[in-house]
Amino acid sequence: HWSRELETLGHTVRLMPPAYVKPYVKRQKNDTTDAEAICEAVTRPNMRFVPTTTVEQQSCLMLHRARHLFIRQQTAVINSIRAY
Repeated sequence: HWSRELETLGHTVRLMPPAYVKPYVKRQKNDTTDAEAICEAVTRPNMRFVPTTTVEQQSCLMLHRARHLFIRQQTAVINSIRAY
């Protein structure tokens, strides 16, 4: 995760979910307007930030995603067998 890497280099990292930044986008989505919206959002005093995930949290999320993928694939195979 990039936030952990930047923190080890001594930077202060503040993560914002895209849904919190979206109200500040004024025009079509591109890199320039995204950067302007992020700058506007970060200056707001009531902006909420997301904590950086630990290695343990990220590995747990990876297991959940892999299990979810397996279940979806299993369901697809069962449905294709039924349809035959």
